[in-house]
Amino acid sequence: MNDSERSMEADQQFDRSFELLHQLVNFEDANELFAQRAHTVYTACVVLWMLVYQRLKPDASLENAVKHLIDTRPSYLPENKRLDENTISTASGAYSRARSRLPLEVVRWFAEEVSSGIISATEPTFNQQRVFLIDGTTMALAPEKELQQAFPPASNQLGEGIWPCALLTVFHELASGAAMLPQVGPMYGPEAVSETQLARQGFEQLPEHSIIMSDAGFGIFGVAYEAINAGHDILLRMKKANFHSLQKNAELIEQSEHHKSYRHTWIPTKKNRQTQPELPADCQCDVFLHEVKVTDSLTLYLVSTLADEAFTLAALFERRYDVEIDICNFKVVMDAENIRAKSVDTFMKELYTSVVAYNLTSQLRIEAAAMEEVRPRRMSFKRTWTTFQTFLLRHMHTEPSQWREAYRTALAIARKDKLPIRGKRRYRREAYRKRPKDAQFEKRKKPPSKLKDSDLK
Repeated sequence: MNDSERSMEADQQFDRSFELLHQLVNFEDANELFAQRAHTVYTACVVLWMLVYQRLKPDASLENAVKHLIDTRPSYLPENKRLDENTISTASGAYSRARSRLPLEVVRWFAEEVSSGIISATEPTFNQQRVFLIDGTTMALAPEKELQQAFPPASNQLGEGIWPCALLTVFHELASGAAMLPQVGPMYGPEAVSETQLARQGFEQLPEHSIIMSDAGFGIFGVAYEAINAGHDILLRMKKANFHSLQKNAELIEQSEHHKSYRHTWIPTKKNRQTQPELPADCQCDVFLHEVKVTDSLTLYLVSTLADEAFTLAALFERRYDVEIDICNFKVVMDAENIRAKSVDTFMKELYTSVVAYNLTSQLRIEAAAMEEVRPRRMSFKRTWTTFQTFLLRHMHTEPSQWREAYRTALAIARKDKLPIRGKRRYRREAYRKRPKDAQFEKRKKPPSKLKDSDLK
């Protein structure tokens, strides 16, 4: 391929990248879902973008968002005399009221469109199936009365705390790292839910015939049955005791020095039926059980509906830990853990637009990885996020030609945001033990180094 052909291919790549991004951030369809009076400045699409802007720049206040809107004048702003005469107020009151009026269903629709658009543009991970990693996490919210009632704070023998605590179950696509909308519920209080309950509620939103992969906390009959019943395959890790209880009645079909595989018809126990009384009387799951010795100190106990061999599934399961990095990127890098909304409605809107902001950054990472011919997760999420903020966010969504040029520049920079290839960890992870209160401010001392034989001579 000569230089001109490479240049033409690069231009086509930029065009595809721009068109997809243009599609993902095109909010004008929202105006049809939530129609308002003519010449209204804060239409649905304007409010949506301002919400995303604030989540992409967590330090941006409502006033910052309003001034940024006035400064950039995006093309989808309606015709308005105050805008033409530059007499529109820079106060945040009108935007705040418009944000409250915007229905949560419109924000949810928008977030789902962005998620499904990004995920459908990436190649499936395993056997032409998409793999979704599920895990649980918590978020502490602002100490407001409405939030405390919806998400009661934790309590102990000394009383109740003040920080509302929301429990989230997240669904992240393995190849792209893109996130579906999380399922949210109270962690404490009379209506508290578990991670597994929230997981079961979210299976319907996943693409058909996906693979659901999770750690041992979700490796129970209820999760497996609901996932299979929703038309998905499973690859779940199980606790050792639970695995051996199934293994006793399973049929051994293959074994070697480092693994054993079984075929089994999984039926719910008495305890399963107590915790899930809605299970049908005749429910069961036809599964494979795999006991795989990874190292001398680590054995994986897996249950799956996939007919692949044990070591192939064990290699796939090793990538489950990517979801923990994704959660860290979402909560820490994107600062979603510091949502300070004062009502449940606003909290959910900001949570959903945080997912949009996360996915837009993931999309830029996907395109940069494609140009480098590496997997998206090889690119640094944090550095890609910084690139997105610096080269794209300041322009908002103005004319397509401007977006195309800005996106071209951002992609060129994002291509350099690659993580180094690190060797496998050669030492066990260790955690510092909790200190007694009388010594918690003392400086930690390094353990004495081992003497070499040459030091003794």
